[in-house]
Amino acid sequence: MNRRNCWICKTCRDESKRSPSNLTLEEMIQWAQSFEKLMATKYGPVVYSAYLKMEHSDENIKFWMACENYKKIASRRSRISKAKKLYKIYIQPQSPREINIDSSTRENICRNIQEPTQTCFEEAQRIVYMHMERDSYPRFLKSEMYQKLLKTIQSSSNS
Repeated sequence: MNRRNCWICKTCRDESKRSPSNLTLEEMIQWAQSFEKLMATKYGPVVYSAYLKMEHSDENIKFWMACENYKKIASRRSRISKAKKLYKIYIQPQSPREINIDSSTRENICRNIQEPTQTCFEEAQRIVYMHMERDSYPRFLKSEMYQKLLKTIQSSSNS
C-alpha cells in the first residue's frame, strides 16, 4: 500500500481522515470477539499489522503471513529458496526481524532448512501466533488507533 492511499498510518490518516470504504461495523465487532476472528477478516490483519508497526513488533505478523504464503509453495526449489529467506530474516539469531521463539524450535528449523517441508515453520508460527494473541491483541483492542477507527465506522454507519 503506498503512502498516498494508506488509511492507517498517522501521517496519511491526518491527511485523508478516511477509513477504508468497505470496512464495516460488523467486521470491526468481529475483531473484538477473538484474535482468530480478527485474523480471518478482510481488513483485520491489515489494521492489526499497522498497530504492531506502531508498537515496533510487526515482525510477528509479517512472519506469520509469510508462513501462510510459504505453505502454499508447491515447487521444491521455490520452497528451499523461500525457507532460507525466512530463516535469514526471522529465525537466524541477530537477524533484522528476529522473532521470539525458544531455542529448540530455532534448532529444529536450522536442522530442517536444507530440505524444508511445507510444515517446517509450523511450530515457530504457532508460537508467534500465541504471542500476538496473548500480548499484542489485548493492547490493540484498547489502543487509541482501534478506538478511533471504531468510532469513525460507528458514526459513518449511523449516517
